[in-house]
Amino acid sequence: MAESFIEVSAGHADRRIDKFLRAQLKGVPASVIFRQMRKGDIRVNGRKVDPNYRLQEGDRIRLWQMDLPADLPPPVVEKRIFKAVVDSVLFEDAELLVVNKPAGIPVHGGSGHGAGVIEALRVKYPQERDLELVHRLDRDTSGLLLVSKSTSVLRELQEILRDREEEIYRGYLLKVEGAWPDGLRQIDVPLKRTETTVVPHPDGLRARTYFEVVKRLSGATLVKAQLATGRKHQIRVHAQYAGHPIVGDRKYGGRMKQASMMHLHAAELAVPRGAGRLQKFVAPVPDTWGI
Repeated sequence: MAESFIEVSAGHADRRIDKFLRAQLKGVPASVIFRQMRKGDIRVNGRKVDPNYRLQEGDRIRLWQMDLPADLPPPVVEKRIFKAVVDSVLFEDAELLVVNKPAGIPVHGGSGHGAGVIEALRVKYPQERDLELVHRLDRDTSGLLLVSKSTSVLRELQEILRDREEEIYRGYLLKVEGAWPDGLRQIDVPLKRTETTVVPHPDGLRARTYFEVVKRLSGATLVKAQLATGRKHQIRVHAQYAGHPIVGDRKYGGRMKQASMMHLHAAELAVPRGAGRLQKFVAPVPDTWGI
């Protein structure tokens, strides 16, 4: 198969290459792109780069050993997932979609999962050529998810999340095992990614989460969490670090066997929308929590 090239324009400068390629190669599974990068079949200016590489204007990306039809067909989205995603759209305007993502549905396909939220939305809104995830939620986390309709809005919001995280308020509700201490209101422990998980580690990235007890339950506690940083699995690992893993979180120590799904929900979101305006969104916890 012949090699292909993409030249990066000024409008995409400073974007992470993995996010850029997933936007450019709609329909190509993320797992394929990541595998090609690990193998060095995707190169920038002749050099192998990792997924975190930030593009510069004029960068020349080489794609090798990958079939890239000029017009990739839309992915096959299960009817169940399509309906669940479409029914969960809470807000839409000319720039944004806000989805109350159900637990158990990935935000995108790949990595062993079929089509997810973004693929379903692209089927629902074929006229919106620039639909992209602003941020992500774990597959088993429910709640508020931002999807942009334009590259400019995507870059603006992702820049805020990267450089000025405090400007976007993200409030979560979680049900944890045991009695969360009233005095434990902040966990500031760096986190490091391994091949399969995330662990507290002094050499990791700064990670801070604020916690507040909402309600005492039988054998559990309903807790509110606010992210000060946005590390992978941050709330889950910090809850485990505190000795109170999230109910249903098998990966990070959850032991309550009666829970069929992880009890972590992105409940509140406040987003800057220009001219000093802050737009707020709220999503109630799923009925399955029984609260």
